Amino acid sequence: MPWHHLFPGLALSCAALALSSSALADGGGGSRSDSSTDLTAAQRLIDAKNWTGAITELERVRRKDNRNAEVHNLLGYSLRQAGRLPEAFSEYETALRLDPAHRGAHEYVGEAWLLSKRPDKAREHLEALNKLCGTECEQYRDLAKAIAAYESGAPTASR
Repeated sequence: MPWHHLFPGLALSCAALALSSSALADGGGGSRSDSSTDLTAAQRLIDAKNWTGAITELERVRRKDNRNAEVHNLLGYSLRQAGRLPEAFSEYETALRLDPAHRGAHEYVGEAWLLSKRPDKAREHLEALNKLCGTECEQYRDLAKAIAAYESGAPTASR
């Protein structure tokens, strides 16, 4: 008789251990709800425009959950607001690699391209948003407004 028939509890424990080990190997480690809780703290810092604090918190969250596109997006946003554009672009790139349909990352990287005086690249992300959600979604409207302001030479408030 196979051993797993003699010790069914042990077989279940081994299966659970194998599943949790594979989740950790995949970069899991934290559940989505853990990341959501961590992002709440980061969002408070972002809302307070505490870019240094937000970056520190988001880097901590990223170490726990490197596969969360929203973590990379918010880290990119915070880095951009802190004037650290090269790092921001890297985070946006990661966010879009993890989730090519991430509307917030398309909007924010488009705004970063405007800061880099590359409206052509910003328009590429506007077109991506048009394909993802049409012209009525908030991200499309915000990026379209930022591009129009850039092209008119009007100063834009960085969001």
